[in-house]
Amino acid sequence: MFDKLKDLNNLRKVQGQLKKEAEQIFVQSEKRGNLVLIRGDKRIEKLVIDGIENKEIKELINDTMKAVDKKLEKVSRSHLSDLGIEL
Repeated sequence: MFDKLKDLNNLRKVQGQLKKEAEQIFVQSEKRGNLVLIRGDKRIEKLVIDGIENKEIKELINDTMKAVDKKLEKVSRSHLSDLGIEL
């Protein structure tokens, strides 16, 4: 039992480290006056459409992605719980 707790703690540490590293990765794409800058954790940093930055759409997409992440986390926890692993 102690080994499982130790492994889960290590897993959480690695997940946190990966999240921090992903936030430092940036990829930018540009085409015909449109630009998108996305972090490694799939959050949009900048969205430019027809040469105009659009913060409202950027926030809408990011909020929707957060909602998707929460649902995926819930499903993942359910599957782990079925395996006898509680997070």
